[in-house]
Amino acid sequence: MAKVSPQSLLSSSSSSCYMSLKREIFTVWMKSLIMSGNGCTVFDSHGEIIYRMDNYDCRRNDRVYLMDARGEVLLTVVRKKFSFTGHWEGYRSIGSKLEKGKPWFRVRKTCNILRDFPCQVTVSCHENETDSFKILASARRNSACKIVDREGRLVAEVYLKKAPSGELLGDDVLTLVVEPFVDHSLVMGLVTVYNMIKRKI
Repeated sequence: MAKVSPQSLLSSSSSSCYMSLKREIFTVWMKSLIMSGNGCTVFDSHGEIIYRMDNYDCRRNDRVYLMDARGEVLLTVVRKKFSFTGHWEGYRSIGSKLEKGKPWFRVRKTCNILRDFPCQVTVSCHENETDSFKILASARRNSACKIVDREGRLVAEVYLKKAPSGELLGDDVLTLVVEPFVDHSLVMGLVTVYNMIKRKI
């Protein structure tokens, strides 16, 4: 597979407004804003809602929507049926409709979720170029994880959020750190898949 640099990830995305030239820190609250939904809410460093993830159905997690603060769907993550090891695909969205063609990324669960390398992620950035990532699971039964690129470099990290006093705010309040030159919607999509695997969404 051809190697894709972080800069090419930035230039290739149609959602370039969801990227930054500097490291960004978000707060993820593992609660849906919809009474009948099952998802999470993402806040920026100013406490403003910036993303929402929801499946609108607490009984199933076959399809989850990533939305911006206005509720516009940016990405739809679909769990493929009849997959023995686990297979998820992420599709960019135009309004409420999926973009036609192949998925933007695919995630395959390659081993037990409690081990170090639970998922192999393939991201299609151009017609003939792909890059690969791994989602490294936390040893604990929560939503903490790391996303690294093919060279093992950190792309994003999720860990339990602490109060200024150092106390944990609970298993449902997380810090998400995204490195520069990385598409935030891609990271949010991969975090969504990870939480689908963990049955948190």
